[in-house]
Amino acid sequence: MTGAPALSRSVSGRVAIVTGAAGGMGRATALLLASEGAKVAVTDLDLAACEAVAAEAGPDARAFALDVADGAAIQRVVGEVAAHFGRIDILINNAGVSSFASLEAGEEYEAVWHRAIAVMLTAHQRMVRAALPFLRQSDAARIVNIASTEGLGATPGDTPYVAAKTGVTGLTRGLAVDLGREGITVNCICPGPIRTGMTDAVPEADKAVFARRRTALRRYGEPEEVAHVTLSLVLPASSYITGAIIPVDGGLTARNA
Repeated sequence: MTGAPALSRSVSGRVAIVTGAAGGMGRATALLLASEGAKVAVTDLDLAACEAVAAEAGPDARAFALDVADGAAIQRVVGEVAAHFGRIDILINNAGVSSFASLEAGEEYEAVWHRAIAVMLTAHQRMVRAALPFLRQSDAARIVNIASTEGLGATPGDTPYVAAKTGVTGLTRGLAVDLGREGITVNCICPGPIRTGMTDAVPEADKAVFARRRTALRRYGEPEEVAHVTLSLVLPASSYITGAIIPVDGGLTARNA
């Protein structure tokens, strides 16, 4: 097989950074990668929460406090991860914030907009650029950006989030083209309705109605179901998938009515 690395389906010994890993999809991803033998840098704003996830993940996981809206912190923490583990093979850009805001909200809208773009778009490219010198040393470097089905459509009152997540899909394609010649793959997952901290406030009855009306599977997804797709994309064997935008949404984007 000319030009292809060994098609291993193991991440054992690989080093992964997961942002927003204190809960939800990030936590599920960190735990799954660790269970598959990867060494995981668990990063989020809350160090104590990260330490709890790292303890659950096992001895090859370590917690790092990181505000991805802080460019200097990104540079510092990525360097600390590389120094601690000796390498970086996998980057999962998962950190996010809820960003509903009315267009008439004035300064509040501006604040929500800037926070959404900072955390869910600018941070992604900063993480990639900080990790790139280390990813270039890997024989199977993988980047996965977590966007949303809001990057493929829109919900009323959600323009900051929609704009940020749509930007992530474009950023993914651009990075895939730029880094493809180096064998570094960059892909994007667009989760639909998933049971995470962002959706905890939605009453169960409303979740059920939405799922029946909008998804083919007629239910909300679980964080672990997203994590398994992420795992598939970071396998060394997933060497010919790049620039892909993959909905993990129970058929939400496939269903017309």
